[in-house]
Amino acid sequence: MTTGTATPPSAPTVRLDSAPSGSAATKSKRLNLGVAGWLAAGWLGLLLILAVLAPVLPIPDPNTSFAEIARKGPSAGHLLGGDTIGRDLLSRIIYGTRASFAVGFGSIAFGFIVGGIIGLMAGFFRGKVDGILTPLMNILLAIPQFILALSLVNVFASGGEVTSARRLVVLIVGLGVVSVPLLGRITRANTLAWSEREFVLAARAMGAKNWRIMLRDVLPNVLPSMIAIGLLGVGIAIVAEGGLALFGVGVQSPTPSWGNIISEGQSQMRNAPHIVVATSVVLFLTVMALNFLGDLISQRFGVKESAL
Repeated sequence: MTTGTATPPSAPTVRLDSAPSGSAATKSKRLNLGVAGWLAAGWLGLLLILAVLAPVLPIPDPNTSFAEIARKGPSAGHLLGGDTIGRDLLSRIIYGTRASFAVGFGSIAFGFIVGGIIGLMAGFFRGKVDGILTPLMNILLAIPQFILALSLVNVFASGGEVTSARRLVVLIVGLGVVSVPLLGRITRANTLAWSEREFVLAARAMGAKNWRIMLRDVLPNVLPSMIAIGLLGVGIAIVAEGGLALFGVGVQSPTPSWGNIISEGQSQMRNAPHIVVATSVVLFLTVMALNFLGDLISQRFGVKESAL
């Protein structure tokens, strides 16, 4: 009888990924924006390109007045007509994209960083840290957001000596403070869920440091929800800047923004409605595109706003 040495079964291989890997079909589905999604992304991309290339585009200076087109509609050489004092409306809308995008994306970037850090710490460490940070976010949420932004701008950017750059920075910080609790709470809610996943627990068991787990294991999985809410917040911030402009505390003229263009044109709604209408259409399409992309990301990545 021939005897042989039994080969012991090989030990199972444990794979510690930062997140469960999906199929190629699922990844492809997430990258497919659909026709409406590509249209929304294309619109935002077009505005961004126009804003960046504004100085080299064949359009008039946004602050140069042409008496013959004041309060007049579209004409040859002035596709959208002129504003109340004869400045080319198309040029002012394109240059105004710079200020409006700076306020919208800048304020959400501020909230993204500050709120993200607070939310990550509260959701990951829990206990006393969560007990301190979450009530602070609740207090900020209880303050009327528009009133808070209006107060900050009035305190830190009021007076005739305030430059346009300083007013813009204060607007970004003021609206950014408003966005901190919203982004902080959505980050905290998702961090609470992801920090209990198997790959995170395994990383902890292997002795990984907390900062490494937060940045390399938890944060990449929380980012889709932050981006989805952030895109919605950009639209809200752009509209808020328009509302502040109606109170005279938005971006300071002659620097154009969509908000102050509408504010300056509201007194001429009867004689020159195209000023407000054209700018409002651009504002509407931009906010709709941002909201659509935010909803699209929420659907593709299963972001649940009810977790707030």
